[in-house]
Amino acid sequence: MALVRSTKRPIVELDDEMEKVYKFRVLLPNGTSVGLTFHEPGDEIMMNEFMENIKREYFRTINAAERVKVKRKVLWKSNDIHVEDVSGIKFRKRIPFKHFKPYKCHFIRLYDGTNEIADTFENMWDLTPDTDLLKELPEEYTFETALADLIDNSLQAVWSNKSTERRLVSVTIDEQKIMIFDTGPGMDGSDENSIVKWGKMGASLHRSSREQAIGGKPPYLTPFFGMFGYGGPIASMHLGRSALVSSKTKDSKKVYTLRLERDALLRRSDQTWQTGGGLRSPLEDELRESPQSSFTKVEIFEPKIRSLDAFKLQCRLKDIYFPYIQCDEMSTTGKTQRPIEFQVNGDDLAEIEGGEVAITNLHSCNGPEFVIQLRFSISQANTASSRGSRALREANARLRCVYFPIVEGEENINRILEKLDRGYGIAENFDTFCRVSVRRLGRLLPDARWGRLPFMEPKLKKGDKAQLLKRCCMRVKCIVETDAGFNPTPSKTDLAHHHPYTTTLKNFGNRHPEKDNDTHVDIYRGGKPLSLSQLEKEYQDWVFQMHDGYDEEMDCGEDEPVLVVNPCNKKALGISSDVVRVHKVIRRKGASWRSGQKVKILKGAAAGCHKNNIYATLEYILVEGFQGDVGGSARLICRPLDLPDDKGSLLSVSDGNASLDIHGSLSIPISVIDLGKFEAINDTEWNFHLEKQRQKAPSTIDILNAQHCQQLELNGALPLDAPVCAGHDPPREIVAVVRPVDFSSSSASRTLDQKYILKVDQEMYMEVKFSGEGKDCVDGEHIYGERVKPSSRNGFHGLYIFSLERKITWLFERAGIYTFSFSANFPVFAVKRCEKKVIVKPSSNVGKWRHVNGEKFRSRDLSVGSCLPPISIACFDVYGNRVAFTCIPEVLVKLDMKGRSPIHVDKVKVELSSNKMTFKVKDMMIESGDIDKIRPDYKATLVICSQDELFSVHVPCQVAPGPLCHIKLQSSNLGRCLLPGIVIEKIKLEMLDALGNHVKKGLEVHVNVDGFCFLDRAGPRRKVDDEGCVDLSGLLKVSGGYGKNVSLSVHLDERLIFKEEFHVEKRELRTISTVPEYCRAGYKLKDIVFEVVNAKGAIDEAIHDEVKCGQSHTLMIKSESLGIDDPTNYTFKHGRCTIPVIEVPSGQNVFHFEVAHAHHPELHMNFKIHVLQDPKAEPNEVVETHDLDGRFPLLSDSSHSVPKDIDFLVKSIINDEKDLENDIFRIGLRVGNHEDKLKSLFDRKEAIEQDIYDIQNAIIEPQLSSQLDCLVNGKEFISKQIARKGDTAAAVICNLSKTNQLQESQPYLKQDIIGIVALLGIVNDITVSRIFAEHLGEDHMLAVVCKSHAVASALEKYENDGKVDRRHALHAAARELGISINRRFLVICLEDIRPYTGKFEGKNPQRKLALPDPLLPTGEIPRGFLGYAVNMINPDIHYLHIRTTAGHGLRETLFYLLFGELQVFETRADMQRAYSCIKHGAISLDGGIMKRNGIISLGYREPEVCFPVIMPEVPMDFARDTIEILSQIEDKKLELLSTNDEITKENRAYCKSVKKFQKKKEWYKKLMDYKEPLVRGSLLEYKSNINE
Repeated sequence: MALVRSTKRPIVELDDEMEKVYKFRVLLPNGTSVGLTFHEPGDEIMMNEFMENIKREYFRTINAAERVKVKRKVLWKSNDIHVEDVSGIKFRKRIPFKHFKPYKCHFIRLYDGTNEIADTFENMWDLTPDTDLLKELPEEYTFETALADLIDNSLQAVWSNKSTERRLVSVTIDEQKIMIFDTGPGMDGSDENSIVKWGKMGASLHRSSREQAIGGKPPYLTPFFGMFGYGGPIASMHLGRSALVSSKTKDSKKVYTLRLERDALLRRSDQTWQTGGGLRSPLEDELRESPQSSFTKVEIFEPKIRSLDAFKLQCRLKDIYFPYIQCDEMSTTGKTQRPIEFQVNGDDLAEIEGGEVAITNLHSCNGPEFVIQLRFSISQANTASSRGSRALREANARLRCVYFPIVEGEENINRILEKLDRGYGIAENFDTFCRVSVRRLGRLLPDARWGRLPFMEPKLKKGDKAQLLKRCCMRVKCIVETDAGFNPTPSKTDLAHHHPYTTTLKNFGNRHPEKDNDTHVDIYRGGKPLSLSQLEKEYQDWVFQMHDGYDEEMDCGEDEPVLVVNPCNKKALGISSDVVRVHKVIRRKGASWRSGQKVKILKGAAAGCHKNNIYATLEYILVEGFQGDVGGSARLICRPLDLPDDKGSLLSVSDGNASLDIHGSLSIPISVIDLGKFEAINDTEWNFHLEKQRQKAPSTIDILNAQHCQQLELNGALPLDAPVCAGHDPPREIVAVVRPVDFSSSSASRTLDQKYILKVDQEMYMEVKFSGEGKDCVDGEHIYGERVKPSSRNGFHGLYIFSLERKITWLFERAGIYTFSFSANFPVFAVKRCEKKVIVKPSSNVGKWRHVNGEKFRSRDLSVGSCLPPISIACFDVYGNRVAFTCIPEVLVKLDMKGRSPIHVDKVKVELSSNKMTFKVKDMMIESGDIDKIRPDYKATLVICSQDELFSVHVPCQVAPGPLCHIKLQSSNLGRCLLPGIVIEKIKLEMLDALGNHVKKGLEVHVNVDGFCFLDRAGPRRKVDDEGCVDLSGLLKVSGGYGKNVSLSVHLDERLIFKEEFHVEKRELRTISTVPEYCRAGYKLKDIVFEVVNAKGAIDEAIHDEVKCGQSHTLMIKSESLGIDDPTNYTFKHGRCTIPVIEVPSGQNVFHFEVAHAHHPELHMNFKIHVLQDPKAEPNEVVETHDLDGRFPLLSDSSHSVPKDIDFLVKSIINDEKDLENDIFRIGLRVGNHEDKLKSLFDRKEAIEQDIYDIQNAIIEPQLSSQLDCLVNGKEFISKQIARKGDTAAAVICNLSKTNQLQESQPYLKQDIIGIVALLGIVNDITVSRIFAEHLGEDHMLAVVCKSHAVASALEKYENDGKVDRRHALHAAARELGISINRRFLVICLEDIRPYTGKFEGKNPQRKLALPDPLLPTGEIPRGFLGYAVNMINPDIHYLHIRTTAGHGLRETLFYLLFGELQVFETRADMQRAYSCIKHGAISLDGGIMKRNGIISLGYREPEVCFPVIMPEVPMDFARDTIEILSQIEDKKLELLSTNDEITKENRAYCKSVKKFQKKKEWYKKLMDYKEPLVRGSLLEYKSNINE
C-alpha cells in the first residue's frame, strides 16, 4: 500500500486492471482538514495505521504553512478516537475499503472524544480556477446584475424539479444579510455533484446545458443561462464581504457548507484559492420550505447596500423574470400560469402591481400583434472548424411588435413615460423611448434598450402616406425573445455586441448587410416563410391597420375650416390624407389657440426643435380628413421669430379651390400641446426675444490675446507676433469668441467686454493643420480637430474654449507652420471663419544623429574583407527636426558584436553634402578574424559616433565571413595507425576564410575521397554546419588496402581548396612452411602455416577472426586446378593461419595455386608446383608411393614397377596438349562474346545519357536534376529492400518488374497492377518517411495496389479444397524466380475505395485535401501542428495522373484510406497538449503514435521499408506535360541504373574470362617446357634398363 498526499484528480477511465486509488478528505475536530490518497491499499486498513497517516499529513501541512492560527490540540491518543462518514457510519478498529468507491473523494470526520467539535473546516474546498477564465470576468457589475446572477443559478436549479415538487426561489434582503433560497436538487461532496462547482470559476456544469436551450417553442422558457461559469463566486463577492453556501440533496443526510471570504481569497499569494466548509444537519425552516428535502441557500454577509428601495427591487426583478412568474403561453387554454414561485422579502412577485412590463402591457392596444419568427445560422464553411458546436451554428428569435395608439390626442407612450418617471426613475421621452427590448430564454436583458430595428423604419420616402407612416412607426415597440443561440455580455445585461447573431439582429431589415458577416436569417410569419420585401410590406400594412383602428388624435376646431383637397406639398405639411381642414382656432388641454398667437416651442418638442426653444407665431391648425373620420392627425403651422412675414405660410382660395403653401414655416404635431412643450407668450417677452435676436447676429470670429486670457485666468495665447523655436510651450487653452456686427478692432479694449461677445448656442469647430518646412500651407496635414459649445468663465459668456493640454503632445515641436482654423455655421447667417498661423523653426539644441539610408544598408549582404556600402547621416534637434551641420564632423566607426569587444574600422572617408544637411561615411572595410563570435545569425550593429561619443548612429546589420579560402583538418587518429576497415571516429574539416573566420552555414562543397568510403548515403556533396565545419566523424571508413595511399580533397565550384594524402600501414603475408617445387600427383601437402607481418617483420596479432566482434580474417585458396567453386576459408588466430592439407591434383604438369586474405587481396602468395604423373599400371599391377626420409619423390620407384609401354607417357602428353588447346579456344571465344556485349551495353548507356541530357536541358534546372537523381537512387534502394523480402508478394512484383517477366508471363497483371504502396508516394523528409512507415506497418507498406477487384482476384488461384494453387498466377511467377510466397499479403483495389468527397486546396496537380485545422476549446490551432499526413505525402511523378473511373486520384483514394485525417505534430508533448481535438489519430516526428479509439503505440522499431524522400525545395506542382517529361526522365534513369548493373556484371565476367585465358595460356607454355625433357629423360632411363 502506497500513501501520497492528495492532489487534483486526473480524468481517468475505469478499468478492471487499473490501480485502485482511494481518496479521503479528513475533517479534524479543531477545524482543519487534510487529504489522504491510498494506492492499492488492500481490503482494509487498521485504525491505528490510518490515524498515523492522518497525523503525519496534519503536521506536514502545519510545518509547510507560512502562518498558522493557533488551534486546539487533537487528542491523538484518546481511547474514544474514531471516524465517521457522511452517512453516519462510525469506524473504530478498521476501515474496510469496500465501503468506499475508488477514484472518488470521500469526506469523513474525526472525533477525539471531546465535545469541542468544529462546525467549519479550513481549506476544505479547492476553488482554484483556470487562469484563462480570469481574463473573461465582467468589467461592469452592479448590485442588480450580481443579484440576478445568483437568482439565475437558483432558477436553473428549480427548473429541473418534477411537476409534483415545489419550485421556489426566495430572496431576502436587509442591511445585515442577503439570502437566496431555492428548492432545487441541491449539492453534496461527490465529484459529479460537488458544492465546489458552485464556488469554483469555470467548474459549473450549467454551461454544458446551453445547447439544450437552442430551439424549442417561444418564449423559450428554458433557464439555462450559464455561459461563463463564474456567476456564483464573483456575484457573491461583489455583493458582500463573505458568503456561506449551504446545500443538501435528497439522498444526503447532511448539509454541505462552503464559505467564501473575499479578503482571504485576495490575500492568496500561492495562486491557489482554498476555502473552508463543513457538514451540518438541516434546519427545520429549511425542510419546511422544501418538502422534497433538497435545497440550496446562499447567504451573503455585510452586504454593500447604501439605500434599498424594496418595492423598486421587487418591480425590477419582476420585469427581469416576468415570463417565469406569470405566463399565458404555457397553457393550451390561454390561462395564465405561474411556472416558478418567486418571493422577494416574503412577497410573491405575482401579486405585486407595478413594473415597467406591467405598465407597458396596460397601455398597449387590444389589436393583433405583429409576430415573426427568425432562425439564424452561419454558413457551413465558417462552422467547419467548430463541428458539433450547435451554439455557434444555430439561433432562434421571436419578434413581437406591439402598437401603442394615441388616445384623445395624447400618446399612450407618453402616459407610460409619466408613470415610469415618477415611480422608476426612467428618464426617457417620446423620441428616446425604448422601441426594442430583448429577453434571452425569458430573462430580460436590462441594458438592451435599443432603438428601432431597420425593418421597423418607415420605408416610404415619398408619397401621401410617408409622414403618417413615420409618425405611426414611432408608436410601435418590439419585444425580442431569443433562445440560447444568442450570447449575452458577461454581466448578462445585453447581447454580446460583436457576436455575429447580435450584429445581424440589430441590422435585421438592412438592405446592405455587413460584408464580413456570413449569418443567414430565415423569416417566418404564421409558419410561412417570408422574404425581406414581403416582411416590410406586411409590417407596413399592419401599422396602417393599427392606425386606422385605434389612433384618436383630434376631431375638429372651433371655427369654420377651409378644406384643402389633394394638397401638393403633403410632406412639408406633415400630412398624408388627401383632405385637410385648415382651422384658425382650436381648443386643446383647456386652452384656446388662435392664428396669430405668439408662442414658445420648448426645446425637444419636435423635429427641428432639438437645440433651443423656438419663438414663433401660430398661423394655422391642420386636421386630416373630414369631420368624424377616425385616424386623422393634426398639425400646427408656426412661423419662427427670425422668419419674415412674407416667408411664412400662405392660405389662398382661387375659384373655390383652396391651397396652403407652408414656405419657411414649421409643421409640428399637435401632441406638443399635450406634452406641455407649446406655450403662449405675451408681447413683452416676444419683443424681448425679438431684440435679443437682433443682437445675436454674428459678424466675425476673434481669438483672444494673452492679456484677455489672463483676465479669464486661462493660459490661452497663441504666439502670433513672431516665429518661435521648436519646443515653445503651447497654450493650454485657446479662446475664441463671436463678435457682433457693431464690433470693430478699434472698439477693442485691453479688458474684455461682454457686449462684444455674443452668446450663441452654436458649436464652433477648430482644425489644426501642420505644414513642414518648404511645404504648401493649403494642403497641410490635419493633426487635430475639435468641436466645442460656448461656455462661461469668470462671469463672461459665449467663450469657445478649446483645450490643447495633453491632446497634441508634440505641438510646436516639429518645425513648420501650424494653421489654426475656426469656423461656425449660424442659421440664417453665412458661415463665419477665422484663420491664424504660428511659425516654428528648429531648435538650436542638437538631439541626435540618424542614418537616412539604413534600409538600403541592411538589405545588402555585408562580408568581411569587402567595402561596406556608404551610409548617410543627418542631424536632428532634440525634437526630431532636421538641422544642418556646422562643419565636417570627426567620427569613430566600430562594429558592436553583442556585448563583446567591438571591431574598430580605422580607414574611413567622410564627406559633407553641399547643403550641409547630411554627411556620408564611405570606404569602410571590416578586417577581423572574430566574426565567429556572432555566429550563427551574424547579427551586429555598425556604430558611427562622434569623437566624444555624444551622438551616434546604430545600424543593425549582418556581417558574414568571407569566401572559403583554406581548410583546416581536425582529426585524432587520421594519419597514424591507419588500417583498412577502420572508421575515423573524429574528423572535422574547418572551413575558413582568408582571415580565419569560419564560413557560413549551408555552403556546399564536394568532398572527394580515394581509399575511403562514406558510411551514410549523402555522397560527396556536403554542407557546412552551424560551427562552420564539415563533420565527417564516424562517416569515413578506410577502404584502401594495406600499403596503399589514400587521400581526402575538397573542391568548391570545381576549384581545389584542400587535399591531403595518407598512407595505410603495410602488411605482408608469408609462410613459415616449405612448399616443394616438384611433387607427384595425388600427394598431400600438410600443415602449411601462414602469418601476417608488419613492416618490421613482427606478427600482427590483431589479424584475428572474431565474427561476433565484426572482425573477419580468413585465408582462402584459389586454384583452377582444384576445381573448387566455393573455396574454403581458413581462420586467422592472432596473426597466423594453418592450412591442414592441400592435395596435389592429377592430370596437370604444373599445379598453380594462390593463397590470399579473403577481404584483403593484397595479402596473397602465389605457388607453382611441377607435378610428376605416374604411368598407369596394369590391373594386376600395384603402384606404390611412399615418402623417403620426408622427401617428396618425383616418380615412383622404378625398381619396383616399370611401365611396359613407353607410348603411355607420349599419349598422355599429346592428350594434355589437345585438352589445353581446346580450353584456350573455348575461353577465348567466351572473351570475344563478352567484349561484343560490353560494346553493346556501352552504346546503350551513351544513348540513354544523351536522351537524359537533351530532356533535362530543355525543361529543368541542374539542382532539380540532382534531386531527381537522389530520388531515383532512393527508389532503387527501397526496391532492393523490398526484393530482399523473399517470401512476400511485393518482392515477387519488384523482381518481375526489373526483369520485365511480369509483362511476358502475366501481361494482364502488368497493365492493371499499379505498384507497391512504398513506391507510390514520396515525402520531403527522412523523419516523416520513417514515422509514416512505422505507423502503417510493414504489411501495409508492402501492400499491392491494383485498379480493380477483378485484377486482385487474378493474383491467386485455389484448389478444390480451398488451398492456394502455387502452380498458377503470382505464385507461378514467384516459382520461376526461385521465390516462395509463404505469408499473407494485402491487396488494395483502387476502384473499391470510398474516396474523400470534400474540397481541395487550389488547383495544382497534387490535389491536396482542404481539411480544416484542428482547434482547441479556446479556438486556437494547437502548437506544433504540422498538417495532415494525407497532405504531407505526394504521389510519385509516375502516378500523379492515375484516376479511377470516377476521376479520383491516389491522394483522395489510396492515401486517404491509409492515413485518413491523421494529424502530424512536431513533438510528443505537442501531441499530448492537442489530445482534445484529435479524432482520427496522430503522430509526432519524434516517434509518438496515437491511433484511433484511444490506442497508443509505444516502443521503437526502425522500419526497413520507407517512402522515398525528395528535398522540400523541389517543386511538385508541375504542369501535366512537364510531369510526363519528368516521368520519362525517371524511366530513363532507372534504365540507366539497370544498364550500369549489367555492365558491372558483364565486366566482372569478362575480367574473369580474360584471367582464365591468361592462366591457360601460361600453363600451356609451361607444360610444353616441362614435359619435353621429362619424356626425353624417361626414354633414356628406359633404354638403360633394357641394356642392363
